[in-house]
Amino acid sequence: MDSSGEVRVTTHRDGDDLLSAGLGLRGLAGAPAPFVQPAAPTTAELRRRAVQSSWKGIADLGPLGGFGTLYGQVPDIPGREFAAFATLAGASAPHRVLVQVPDGFDRTKRCLVVTASPGTRGIYGSIALAGAWGLPRGCAVAYTDKAAGSGYFDSSDGSGVTLDGTRAKAGQAPLEFEPKGVSAQAGIAVKHAHSGDHPEADWGRHVLQAARFGLAMLDQAFPDEAPFTPVNTRIIATGLSNGGGAVLRAAGEDTDGILAAVVALAPNIHVAGHGRPFYDYATEAALLLPAALAAPDFDGLPFARIASAQPPAWALRGASLRAHGRLAGATPVAQAAEALAMLRASGWQDDALAAGASSTSLDLWRTVTVAYASAYLRRLVGDMPCGFSYRPQHTGGLAGPVDAIVRAAWWADGSGSPPGAGILLAGGSDLSMDPTLPGNLCLRELWTGQGTDAQRLHEAVDATAATLPRENLPILVVHGAQDGLIPMAFTSKPYVKWLRASGRSPVFWKVPYAQHFDAFLAFPDFGDRHAPLLPFGYASLDRAWAYVTEGRPLPEDAAVRDTQPRGPAAFTATALALPAA
Repeated sequence: MDSSGEVRVTTHRDGDDLLSAGLGLRGLAGAPAPFVQPAAPTTAELRRRAVQSSWKGIADLGPLGGFGTLYGQVPDIPGREFAAFATLAGASAPHRVLVQVPDGFDRTKRCLVVTASPGTRGIYGSIALAGAWGLPRGCAVAYTDKAAGSGYFDSSDGSGVTLDGTRAKAGQAPLEFEPKGVSAQAGIAVKHAHSGDHPEADWGRHVLQAARFGLAMLDQAFPDEAPFTPVNTRIIATGLSNGGGAVLRAAGEDTDGILAAVVALAPNIHVAGHGRPFYDYATEAALLLPAALAAPDFDGLPFARIASAQPPAWALRGASLRAHGRLAGATPVAQAAEALAMLRASGWQDDALAAGASSTSLDLWRTVTVAYASAYLRRLVGDMPCGFSYRPQHTGGLAGPVDAIVRAAWWADGSGSPPGAGILLAGGSDLSMDPTLPGNLCLRELWTGQGTDAQRLHEAVDATAATLPRENLPILVVHGAQDGLIPMAFTSKPYVKWLRASGRSPVFWKVPYAQHFDAFLAFPDFGDRHAPLLPFGYASLDRAWAYVTEGRPLPEDAAVRDTQPRGPAAFTATALALPAA
């Protein structure tokens, strides 16, 4: 592990705390935190907005969801932050690490929570999970963006993001991501897609690096009580989605035994020879699920029949696939049934397909797999596979220079996976009635094909496989039964089965009616049908903490039994049915 550059230390008190940047629950749920000068926001304004967008990205803060009443809290937590750019041995691009140390750090029960961002989000991506659970109980929290994040580099003006979130030209200050030798016409460079480092292969190392950085920063925060070590400081790793996969990867790579427990929510985890890796089932869904959604099985489901993505749009995908020899059915009804049967035959379950309609309608499958393909093939900006690129977009909606106001907010607002404000996902399309099909076919061919790029991509995916954790490490896995983005049948279930076959004893909570995006529960009708996952993450962290501090038994798998969907009214404690402590 290598740390590079300075450690930036900031204090956050008196209306600018660690957990909500002074916004509180109401402010987090409200309109985007403003910038006084939109083209030149201050570091405090950028941080506030980044914290807010990270909360909104993974938590349901709406009035019906129960956050702050049935579960969760956003107290004022004053303290300090320690931020740095770091590198891993063998990597060329830096990434962010951050440690939050509350003023109320519990010196009697030294605790460090280490986490990795979900998806490709920036450094605060996991604050609604790790920060919201750890900071109020006096734990420090160490974050890593695992070499993803929204430190976008705009080749048109040679600018990127500095350590404090502001933008600067290359050469003026160290940047979060600064590709070398880039032409002004190359487009927008994104760290996950264009670093050339295959960051997913190093997810476990990123988490363990962040844990060690956290201990070092505790030494700096409390020098009279140093050293902080895994022997005298309990380290709990937790994460959601890609972050959940990252902490499970860390569990298998923790040869020094620094982790006391691991809690993974909806983890994107791949076990060699078991389940299916994300790129495989995501490119399959991108190709077939639009055609399958024309089937009557999806009538009445949210997102499956929204105005911009309902039949005949879905039927066009079926016709296009038939024209390419991918489907045999001669009618839209037959094509939809055939596509649905193919998905079921490859392991998709109906609950996951129903929730997966949201990812299809929002074009998430294509958006995400474009970046993964580029990362796996180690393509640089200007050379993405299948003809894709991230192009600057003017405020008027056309390709062109990005408005300075939009660009200034990228670090705070961006998800790490364009498109987004000021960034177009270009290429991989044609002028047909089904314009995204060529790109989806190409991305799928990288998995199913036999060429050099397909071989390289498979080798890259193989490098992301989990390894076996030590026998006595407590591992708790929490997954929504209706997850349509990271289906449990492809990830958590085979992982847990593999652990048990190898003599480990993980705890597995299958949460009825929970899907992947708690933030989506604010959408009408969608939230009526589902339950949140985040409260069960907090509950599982409580159980892990009780085990490592008090020796209380770990919970049973069957602890989650009676959870119900929210319905049209506000969530109740009875419907949520959190497991008893």
